Amino acid sequence: MDVVLNQAFAGLSMASILLIIALGLAIIYGTMGVINLAHGEFVMLGAYTTWALQNHAGLGVVTALPLVFVAVAAVGWIIEKVIVQRLYTRPLDTILATWGIGIILQQAVRLGVGAESRFVRGPQWLSGNIEIGALVMSNYRIFVISFSLAILVVTWLLMTRTEFGMKLRAVIQNRGISECYGIEAKKVYSVTFAYGAGLAGIAGALITPLFSTIPTMGTGLVVDAFLVVIVGGLGSLMGTAAAALLIGEVTAIFSIVINDTLGRIAVLAGIILLIRFRPRGLFPSDIRR
Repeated sequence: MDVVLNQAFAGLSMASILLIIALGLAIIYGTMGVINLAHGEFVMLGAYTTWALQNHAGLGVVTALPLVFVAVAAVGWIIEKVIVQRLYTRPLDTILATWGIGIILQQAVRLGVGAESRFVRGPQWLSGNIEIGALVMSNYRIFVISFSLAILVVTWLLMTRTEFGMKLRAVIQNRGISECYGIEAKKVYSVTFAYGAGLAGIAGALITPLFSTIPTMGTGLVVDAFLVVIVGGLGSLMGTAAAALLIGEVTAIFSIVINDTLGRIAVLAGIILLIRFRPRGLFPSDIRR
């Protein structure tokens, strides 16, 4: 039971990271129908930006989060304006283009910074653990979980309680009519893509004390994030949150019941069965037409 409790906490921590990454994917796909294969590289850029700010400006991980969000969001905005915006009606070309962008970003980091792993110190004020019986919870992981929930709430409020969210929902519902009412769909798309990229950057910053900071670090994470979006229901924020929790916890529990490799295979097999019987995911969104 002690092992199960600690593994469940580790699964919750992983689910919180997947949630932040998958929120960006869900928003981008739900708005524009774009499958962004460069999303993992936005995570990687967030991690390297955090490393650079810590080593050259002396900023800690938490202090650097706003700057990381702005920096990676700016990169996402430029990519959307220069490339993705021209390919909205060509989904296959969009997939190929974002895949190529991801490779370019990886190689740019290798050439500019190097391929070796970079070390980022965690916040000193979040060091240590909280122990409840046999359950040992890292203070930093508790912070990550709390921060991911805050991001979820902020994103939900942005989409449902602001003027931008109203415009975004109007464009999703019917772009032609919304443009007749003066809503600039291209501007909405650009801001949405930038916001999704910024969320990925924040996820990259948060995992730097937990993962190796290398150019390929986002590849595996974005695959799991895509699975979260598919299971939750494309474009559904609450579905994405539920799917992140489900996949994170099931993967963690399976890894102790069998082992990491077989546990991951079991999770993927379960997702395949789910897609077979519920192709639109657990909580499909009926907004997009």
